[in-house]
Amino acid sequence: MTTTDHLPRPDLSGVSETLLAIEHNIHQVLRGKPEVVRLSLITLFSEGHLLVEDVPGVGKTLLARAIARSIDCSVARVQFTPDLLPSDVTGVTVYSPDSGSFEFRPGPVFANIVLGDEINRAGPKTQSALLESMEERTVTIDGSTHELARPFMVIATQNPIELEGTYPLPEAQRDRFLMRVSIGYPHQDDELEILRTHGGTDRTRELESVTDVPAVVDAIVKIREVRVAEPIERYLIALCRATRSHPDVELGASPRASLALLKSGRAAAALQGRDHVVPDDIKEVAPHVLPHRLILRPDAELAGQDAHAVIADVLDGLPAPTS
Repeated sequence: MTTTDHLPRPDLSGVSETLLAIEHNIHQVLRGKPEVVRLSLITLFSEGHLLVEDVPGVGKTLLARAIARSIDCSVARVQFTPDLLPSDVTGVTVYSPDSGSFEFRPGPVFANIVLGDEINRAGPKTQSALLESMEERTVTIDGSTHELARPFMVIATQNPIELEGTYPLPEAQRDRFLMRVSIGYPHQDDELEILRTHGGTDRTRELESVTDVPAVVDAIVKIREVRVAEPIERYLIALCRATRSHPDVELGASPRASLALLKSGRAAAALQGRDHVVPDDIKEVAPHVLPHRLILRPDAELAGQDAHAVIADVLDGLPAPTS
């Protein structure tokens, strides 16, 4: 049994309203992609980071801008290029003639929501500059550590098709992203609606914020209290351990992946208005939390196997707790 009756009941007042308000606002400009919007909000309220990987023109940047404009918070956009320096992202210490001392000038990473466009176009050194901020939510410059804003979310986009002039994200950086999603092409009727909606003006500029930073932070804190029964905890751990022994996997999901499943499962439950996690919450987020953390064996890749198929195989082969 997955009962959570022995756990204290959390106060989720206002959480569902905040989540649904942002979701509805984004749907005004991003048509026909409810699952992508839902997963993006789960990432935001899990205090994670989102990697959007897809071909050009399907709405990767639009999604990020819509999330940012739905919240009354600070937003920064970084266009990653091969000549981008780490200091262009994190900030730099400069000498101020007026004060006669060195002053720190923060970079775009100090915003609440940071849109990193085409992150795989930056060099490895610049990509690595994001590692500390994404994991520790701090930036260390010249021996001084600076705290980042809260909430803090990196929404990075990359094009998997055009490889010329790109640098593949290292495994350590991919592991920092809570989820990786693909938007995909819209349905025919949705594409017609896109023409009518965006054919004249940029609807994203017309979006108004529906919530603010204190409301988002309050929701994040409350979601942490969503109840998780021990069988659910053991189930998500078993999922991660199963990837480590899968015959097609060379390097399986780490304990960080287990934590990611736990956090995103709680946010998924809260989005449904529940104060406890059920197995379906874990099943919903696992195909987006786990695949980008796996490294397949070379012979499996040559045979056409991919990480999504491995996760589907693991989910099918591992019985979920019954409630």
